[in-house]
Amino acid sequence: MDLATPAQVLRDARERTSREKRANVLAVIDEMTTRNEPITFTGVARAASVSNWLVYAPGVREHIERARQRQQTQPRLDRETARTANTAGLKTDLAIARTEVARLRTERDQLKATVQRQLGQQLDQYAATDLITRVDELTDQNKILINELAASRRANADLEKQLADVQDDLAAARTSLRRMIREESHRLPDAQ
Repeated sequence: MDLATPAQVLRDARERTSREKRANVLAVIDEMTTRNEPITFTGVARAASVSNWLVYAPGVREHIERARQRQQTQPRLDRETARTANTAGLKTDLAIARTEVARLRTERDQLKATVQRQLGQQLDQYAATDLITRVDELTDQNKILINELAASRRANADLEKQLADVQDDLAAARTSLRRMIREESHRLPDAQ
C-alpha cells in the first residue's frame, strides 16, 4: 500500500479544485448562453464565483471567446419575448425612451426648484435671528475698532509731538555746539 506524501495530497486537492472551478465556469457559460445574457469575462467570473485570473486562463478563455463570437453573430433577441427586434420596434422603443427621459428631466427640474424654495425658506427663518445677532456682534466690534483707532491716532499725535520736540532740541544742540566750536576756534589762535 502506497502512502501519499502531504505534498501529493495537497497537489491532488488543488487539481481537483481547479477541475471543479473550470467545470463550473463552463456550466455558467452554457447557462448564460441559454438565457441569452451578454457574455463577458467579468460577468462569467462573477456568476461562477471565481477569480478574473481563471476566466483568462488557457482552456477557459477560449470557451468564453467562442461564446461571445456566437452571440455577436446571432440576431439581437428581445429578452422578454425571445423574438428578433425589428427596426420599427427599435424606433418605437427609442421614441418611448426619449419621452420618458424628457418627462424625468422635467420632474427633476421641478423637484430641484421645490427643494431650492424650501431651503430658501428655511434659511430665511433661521437667518433672520442669526443675522440680527451677527449684525449686533459686528456693530460692537466696529465700536471697539473705532475706539482703538482713535486711541492709536492720539498716541501717534503724541509721538509726533515728542519727535518734533526732540528734533527741535537736537537742532538747538547742534546750533549751540557749532557756536561753541566757533568760539573755541577763535580763542585758540589767540592763545598761541
